[in-house]
Amino acid sequence: MRKLYLVPIIHTRSDMGSISPVLSAISIKAYGEELWTKHQQTVVKFWDAISLFFKSLDVRDFKIYQDGLITEGADGIRIIDEGARLGSVNYKIIAELLQRGAVLVKTEDINLVQKEYAYIKNITSAKSAREIKSAATKYKLIQNQLLLNRDKFIAGTITNTLKNDETGILFIGAYHDIISKLPSDILITQVKQVSMVSEYHRTLSNLNSQNRERFQYLAEYLASPVSVIAANPH
Repeated sequence: MRKLYLVPIIHTRSDMGSISPVLSAISIKAYGEELWTKHQQTVVKFWDAISLFFKSLDVRDFKIYQDGLITEGADGIRIIDEGARLGSVNYKIIAELLQRGAVLVKTEDINLVQKEYAYIKNITSAKSAREIKSAATKYKLIQNQLLLNRDKFIAGTITNTLKNDETGILFIGAYHDIISKLPSDILITQVKQVSMVSEYHRTLSNLNSQNRERFQYLAEYLASPVSVIAANPH
């Protein structure tokens, strides 16, 4: 059997690169400064829990798959090291895994990744509300198909590169659906439940008096130590 640990990514500001200030400003305006600060604190604790979990494993020869990674080898390691240097906790964890003997694998199709990034860049660089709305509408029309194409490519990469008796770690955004596209001989362990991470994001975006208690529960779950019982077939 093949094994895969799946880590649903919660992005930090450092992951956003040059568009981070714009996205942070938009988020503060949408959620309010207090809620956005609490969210950032939850994200820090989330990644602390992920890091501590992988420190407990012998990861020699584990294959590392990363959302958005379009190359491997020396070039891929340079990308990871640069991301870690700029503050990405996701990339810092991968850099540590590589130092302990894990192997980086090209995960995505460069054309698909660049195409999606271009749509997002058009939104964040828009100069007026009208331009933002227009760019967001164009992205919305293509978003689902782009995501589907990326998911198929990622699943194909894992299927073709993760050999029998090997173990991989996939760091992937919670909005992706990779699990349903993988063959049944890959045992998948969700380091944090994708459904819980997705629900956390949805609740954060629509927080009100009725779901505030649920939101607090989800935040505490994300910040809690990783508790993995066993990998299960899907």
